[in-house]
Amino acid sequence: MGMLSRMSDIVQANVNAILDKAEDPAKVLKLLVQEMDETLVELRSVAASHLAEKKRLQRKVEKTQQQIANWQTNAALAVTKNREDLARAALAEKHQCQQQLVGFEKELCVIEESLNSLQADTTKLQEKLVEARAKQNSFVVRERSVAVRLHAKNTNSAERIDVAINRFEQYERRIDDLESQVDA
Repeated sequence: MGMLSRMSDIVQANVNAILDKAEDPAKVLKLLVQEMDETLVELRSVAASHLAEKKRLQRKVEKTQQQIANWQTNAALAVTKNREDLARAALAEKHQCQQQLVGFEKELCVIEESLNSLQADTTKLQEKLVEARAKQNSFVVRERSVAVRLHAKNTNSAERIDVAINRFEQYERRIDDLESQVDA
């Protein structure tokens, strides 16, 4: 069992090393910002559907309030005409409309809370998106700077190595010259 876990660890370490080498930080940051943009679009879409639902419920509330007023008027008219049966029926309809109104108002409150939550989330995400874009630009500049510095360092190191090899070859030629003078 110990050998299998060690082999697994080695394979995972090698896969991680390969992934680290293949991973381009600029591309990863761009992908993350793109995902945040897509999430923001989704939030706005959900908010738009909630707004449409809110308007639909508001129209139902207004219509139900008008029906309540109409049934109240009908009940009063029936009482003035001494038609208690019609007045009771009108009041029963009014009561049913009032119950519907309470249900619509509850739904409206739930949608309002959901809209407020969506608005807060959208604001937070927009702020994070602005921050992420700024960081993305900063990281890209830093990465370019580091790449240029690393290239310059590697170039300088290569030049130093070439200089050292040239000096070694010069000393080798001098020694060869001295040996050939001794032999002559």
